Amino acid sequence: TVRRLRLSALFLVLFSLSFSLAAFDWIMSLEPLWYSTIFAVYNFAGLVLSGLAAITIFVIVLRRAGVFAGAVTEEHLHGLGKLVFGFSIFWAYIWISQYLLIWYGNLPEEASYFMGRHAGSWFSVSLLNVALNWLIPFLVLLPRPAKRSESILLRVCIVVLIGRGVDLYFMILPPFIGASPSLNVWEIFPLLGALAYFTLRVFKHFAKLSPVPFRDPNFEESRGHHQ
Repeated sequence: TVRRLRLSALFLVLFSLSFSLAAFDWIMSLEPLWYSTIFAVYNFAGLVLSGLAAITIFVIVLRRAGVFAGAVTEEHLHGLGKLVFGFSIFWAYIWISQYLLIWYGNLPEEASYFMGRHAGSWFSVSLLNVALNWLIPFLVLLPRPAKRSESILLRVCIVVLIGRGVDLYFMILPPFIGASPSLNVWEIFPLLGALAYFTLRVFKHFAKLSPVPFRDPNFEESRGHHQ
Protein backbone atom coordinates (compact mmCIF):
# COMPACT_ATOMS: atom_id res chain seq x y z
CA THR A 1 0.00 0.00 0.00
CA VAL A 2 2.81 2.42 0.87
CA ARG A 3 4.61 1.62 -2.39
CA ARG A 4 1.48 2.28 -4.41
CA LEU A 5 0.89 5.57 -2.63
CA ARG A 6 4.38 6.71 -3.61
CA LEU A 7 3.89 5.58 -7.21
CA SER A 8 0.56 7.43 -7.29
CA ALA A 9 2.21 10.67 -6.18
CA LEU A 10 4.85 10.31 -8.91
CA PHE A 11 2.19 9.47 -11.48
CA LEU A 12 0.19 12.60 -10.63
CA VAL A 13 3.19 14.78 -11.49
CA LEU A 14 3.87 12.97 -14.77
CA PHE A 15 0.20 12.86 -15.68
CA SER A 16 -0.38 16.57 -15.06
CA LEU A 17 2.50 17.43 -17.40
CA SER A 18 1.62 14.94 -20.14
CA PHE A 19 -2.10 15.78 -19.95
CA SER A 20 -1.38 19.51 -20.27
CA LEU A 21 0.78 18.91 -23.34
CA ALA A 22 -1.91 16.66 -24.82
CA ALA A 23 -4.54 19.38 -24.31
CA PHE A 24 -2.31 21.88 -26.14
CA ASP A 25 -1.29 19.53 -28.97
CA TRP A 26 -4.58 17.75 -29.59
CA ILE A 27 -7.15 20.49 -29.01
CA MET A 28 -5.76 24.02 -28.72
CA SER A 29 -3.54 23.50 -31.79
CA LEU A 30 -6.69 23.07 -33.92
CA GLU A 31 -6.87 26.87 -33.91
CA PRO A 32 -3.21 27.97 -34.15
CA LEU A 33 -3.92 31.71 -33.81
CA TRP A 34 -5.75 31.27 -30.50
CA TYR A 35 -4.27 30.51 -27.10
CA SER A 36 -5.32 30.38 -23.47
CA THR A 37 -3.00 30.11 -20.47
CA ILE A 38 -5.75 28.39 -18.45
CA PHE A 39 -6.66 25.85 -21.11
CA ALA A 40 -4.87 22.89 -19.49
CA VAL A 41 -6.48 23.61 -16.11
CA TYR A 42 -9.88 23.86 -17.80
CA ASN A 43 -9.48 20.44 -19.41
CA PHE A 44 -8.12 18.99 -16.18
CA ALA A 45 -11.22 20.23 -14.33
CA GLY A 46 -13.43 18.54 -16.92
CA LEU A 47 -11.39 15.35 -16.71
CA VAL A 48 -11.64 15.14 -12.90
CA LEU A 49 -15.38 15.88 -12.94
CA SER A 50 -16.15 13.27 -15.60
CA GLY A 51 -13.77 10.77 -13.94
CA LEU A 52 -15.58 11.12 -10.62
CA ALA A 53 -18.91 10.71 -12.40
CA ALA A 54 -17.69 7.52 -14.10
CA ILE A 55 -16.38 6.11 -10.80
CA THR A 56 -19.68 6.90 -9.10
CA ILE A 57 -21.65 5.15 -11.86
CA PHE A 58 -19.50 2.01 -11.56
CA VAL A 59 -19.83 2.02 -7.76
CA ILE A 60 -23.63 2.28 -7.97
CA VAL A 61 -23.90 -0.41 -10.66
CA LEU A 62 -21.68 -2.83 -8.71
CA ARG A 63 -23.49 -2.00 -5.46
CA ARG A 64 -26.83 -2.82 -7.06
CA ALA A 65 -25.35 -6.07 -8.35
CA GLY A 66 -24.41 -7.03 -4.78
CA VAL A 67 -20.65 -6.89 -5.35
CA PHE A 68 -20.13 -4.13 -2.79
CA ALA A 69 -22.60 -5.46 -0.20
CA GLY A 70 -21.48 -4.26 3.23
CA ALA A 71 -18.54 -2.35 1.76
CA VAL A 72 -20.30 0.66 0.20
CA THR A 73 -23.00 2.44 2.16
CA GLU A 74 -25.01 5.64 1.82
CA GLU A 75 -22.15 7.39 3.59
CA HIS A 76 -19.80 6.52 0.71
CA LEU A 77 -22.40 7.64 -1.83
CA HIS A 78 -22.69 10.90 0.06
CA GLY A 79 -18.91 11.38 -0.23
CA LEU A 80 -18.95 10.68 -3.95
CA GLY A 81 -21.91 13.02 -4.38
CA LYS A 82 -20.03 15.81 -2.61
CA LEU A 83 -17.03 15.31 -4.87
CA VAL A 84 -19.15 15.45 -8.05
CA PHE A 85 -20.97 18.50 -6.67
CA GLY A 86 -17.75 20.27 -5.70
CA PHE A 87 -15.89 19.64 -8.92
CA SER A 88 -18.88 20.74 -11.02
CA ILE A 89 -18.50 24.09 -9.26
CA PHE A 90 -14.74 24.02 -9.84
CA TRP A 91 -15.30 23.35 -13.56
CA ALA A 92 -17.70 26.30 -13.74
CA TYR A 93 -15.18 28.50 -11.93
CA ILE A 94 -12.44 27.67 -14.45
CA TRP A 95 -14.90 28.07 -17.35
CA ILE A 96 -15.96 31.56 -16.26
CA SER A 97 -12.34 32.48 -15.46
CA GLN A 98 -11.23 31.66 -19.01
CA TYR A 99 -14.26 33.40 -20.51
CA LEU A 100 -13.94 36.59 -18.47
CA LEU A 101 -10.19 36.89 -19.08
CA ILE A 102 -10.78 36.78 -22.82
CA TRP A 103 -13.88 39.02 -22.63
CA TYR A 104 -12.37 41.94 -20.73
CA GLY A 105 -8.99 41.57 -22.47
CA ASN A 106 -10.86 42.15 -25.77
CA LEU A 107 -7.91 41.03 -27.89
CA PRO A 108 -8.90 39.88 -31.40
CA GLU A 109 -6.62 36.81 -31.40
CA GLU A 110 -8.31 35.60 -28.18
CA ALA A 111 -11.91 36.78 -28.66
CA SER A 112 -12.21 35.03 -32.03
CA TYR A 113 -12.49 31.67 -30.21
CA PHE A 114 -15.74 32.58 -28.46
CA MET A 115 -17.12 34.77 -31.24
CA GLY A 116 -17.36 31.77 -33.56
CA ARG A 117 -18.75 29.56 -30.81
CA HIS A 118 -21.42 32.04 -29.74
CA ALA A 119 -22.72 32.69 -33.23
CA GLY A 120 -25.83 31.02 -34.61
CA SER A 121 -26.66 27.52 -33.36
CA TRP A 122 -23.35 27.20 -31.54
CA PHE A 123 -24.63 29.50 -28.80
CA SER A 124 -27.19 26.85 -27.86
CA VAL A 125 -24.39 24.28 -27.58
CA SER A 126 -22.50 26.69 -25.32
CA LEU A 127 -25.50 27.05 -23.01
CA LEU A 128 -26.04 23.28 -23.04
CA ASN A 129 -22.40 22.78 -22.10
CA VAL A 130 -22.74 24.95 -18.99
CA ALA A 131 -26.10 23.41 -18.05
CA LEU A 132 -24.89 19.79 -18.22
CA ASN A 133 -21.52 20.31 -16.51
CA TRP A 134 -22.57 22.76 -13.80
CA LEU A 135 -26.18 23.97 -13.56
CA ILE A 136 -27.93 20.59 -13.40
CA PRO A 137 -25.40 18.91 -11.02
CA PHE A 138 -25.37 22.02 -8.83
CA LEU A 139 -29.14 22.37 -8.48
CA VAL A 140 -29.90 18.65 -8.15
CA LEU A 141 -27.10 17.73 -5.73
CA LEU A 142 -27.44 20.80 -3.53
CA PRO A 143 -29.79 19.07 -1.00
CA ARG A 144 -28.14 16.52 1.27
CA PRO A 145 -30.62 13.67 0.56
CA ALA A 146 -29.88 13.89 -3.18
CA LYS A 147 -26.22 13.02 -2.59
CA ARG A 148 -27.27 9.90 -0.68
CA SER A 149 -29.78 8.69 -3.27
CA GLU A 150 -28.56 6.03 -5.70
CA SER A 151 -31.07 6.85 -8.41
CA ILE A 152 -30.55 10.63 -8.30
CA LEU A 153 -26.77 10.36 -8.14
CA LEU A 154 -26.73 7.89 -11.03
CA ARG A 155 -28.82 10.16 -13.26
CA VAL A 156 -26.72 13.22 -12.43
CA CYS A 157 -23.48 11.38 -13.21
CA ILE A 158 -24.84 10.25 -16.58
CA VAL A 159 -25.72 13.89 -17.31
CA VAL A 160 -22.17 14.92 -16.35
CA LEU A 161 -20.62 12.36 -18.72
CA ILE A 162 -22.86 13.58 -21.53
CA GLY A 163 -21.78 17.11 -20.60
CA ARG A 164 -18.12 16.15 -20.93
CA GLY A 165 -18.85 14.88 -24.42
CA VAL A 166 -20.59 18.15 -25.28
CA ASP A 167 -17.64 20.11 -23.85
CA LEU A 168 -15.14 18.24 -26.03
CA TYR A 169 -17.45 18.60 -29.04
CA PHE A 170 -17.64 22.35 -28.36
CA MET A 171 -13.84 22.63 -28.21
CA ILE A 172 -12.92 20.41 -31.16
CA LEU A 173 -15.57 20.50 -33.89
CA PRO A 174 -16.20 24.20 -34.73
CA PRO A 175 -13.03 24.62 -36.86
CA PHE A 176 -14.10 21.64 -38.99
CA ILE A 177 -17.87 21.93 -39.47
CA GLY A 178 -18.44 25.67 -39.73
CA ALA A 179 -21.32 27.80 -38.49
CA SER A 180 -23.84 25.07 -37.63
CA PRO A 181 -23.22 22.10 -35.30
CA SER A 182 -23.96 18.65 -36.65
CA LEU A 183 -23.67 15.10 -35.38
CA ASN A 184 -22.99 11.99 -37.45
CA VAL A 185 -21.61 8.48 -37.15
CA TRP A 186 -17.99 9.69 -37.05
CA GLU A 187 -18.64 11.39 -33.72
CA ILE A 188 -20.99 8.78 -32.22
CA PHE A 189 -19.63 5.33 -33.08
CA PRO A 190 -15.94 5.83 -32.11
CA LEU A 191 -17.15 7.14 -28.73
CA LEU A 192 -19.51 4.20 -28.22
CA GLY A 193 -16.77 1.79 -29.31
CA ALA A 194 -14.27 3.25 -26.83
CA LEU A 195 -16.88 3.14 -24.06
CA ALA A 196 -17.75 -0.49 -24.83
CA TYR A 197 -14.08 -1.51 -24.91
CA PHE A 198 -13.38 0.29 -21.61
CA THR A 199 -16.38 -1.33 -19.91
CA LEU A 200 -15.40 -4.77 -21.22
CA ARG A 201 -11.82 -4.43 -19.93
CA VAL A 202 -12.96 -3.21 -16.50
CA PHE A 203 -15.42 -6.04 -15.93
CA LYS A 204 -12.97 -8.59 -17.32
CA HIS A 205 -10.42 -7.59 -14.67
CA PHE A 206 -13.11 -7.49 -11.99
CA ALA A 207 -13.93 -11.10 -12.85
CA LYS A 208 -10.32 -12.12 -12.13
CA LEU A 209 -9.75 -10.11 -8.95
CA SER A 210 -11.87 -9.11 -5.99
CA PRO A 211 -13.26 -5.58 -6.44
CA VAL A 212 -13.36 -5.27 -2.63
CA PRO A 213 -9.84 -4.66 -1.22
CA PHE A 214 -10.13 -6.86 1.88
CA ARG A 215 -6.37 -6.76 2.57
CA ASP A 216 -6.09 -2.98 2.40
CA PRO A 217 -5.03 -1.65 5.83
CA ASN A 218 -7.65 1.11 5.62
CA PHE A 219 -10.52 -1.17 4.60
CA GLU A 220 -12.11 -1.58 8.03
CA GLU A 221 -11.86 2.14 8.68
CA SER A 222 -13.52 2.78 5.32
CA ARG A 223 -16.44 0.47 6.20
CA GLY A 224 -17.15 2.65 9.23
CA HIS A 225 -16.95 5.88 7.22
CA HIS A 226 -19.46 8.48 8.34
CA GLN A 227 -20.28 11.90 6.86
